[in-house]
Amino acid sequence: MRKILPTLLLGTLSLFALTIGEVPKKVILDNENGGRVDGTTWNSSMIKDKIYVMFYVDPDEKDTNNDFSEALKAKEYDRSKFASIAIVNLAATWLPNFAIESSLKNKQKEYPNTIYVKDKKKVLVKEWGLKDDSSNIVVFGRSGKVIYTHAGRLNKNEIKKVLKIINQLIL
Repeated sequence: MRKILPTLLLGTLSLFALTIGEVPKKVILDNENGGRVDGTTWNSSMIKDKIYVMFYVDPDEKDTNNDFSEALKAKEYDRSKFASIAIVNLAATWLPNFAIESSLKNKQKEYPNTIYVKDKKKVLVKEWGLKDDSSNIVVFGRSGKVIYTHAGRLNKNEIKKVLKIINQLIL
């Protein structure tokens, strides 16, 4: 019995975690649980036909992966082959939603090629097993399969590794 319980727990947890090489469970953010900054629905099934880098971030951790963001920006990838998504975990902070939403609208204007999304109820933490109160990076291939995932700060070696993966996928 002692060996069965941990195995069952690990098996249950893996059902919710993102798996490299697989398309994650479909998730929709809209209305009371979030959505795009412009008020429209965000559907994870739109992650296809390009290489996508998704940032899933606690607002208190918004600067954690600035080095990676800047490295991506410097690459100037062809937007017909590459896209980025920034999803903000609004439930992970004490900051008021209206203040964060106002900031996101400004960010959307500043970076029109990035899709900005609000997650008001930790949907991606629950459905995809992303780390709460953190900065998560997920890279998706053209078919929507997870290619890379990381929670926390990317060090210089990890940044190089992720950029190499993206370069190989785009070229």
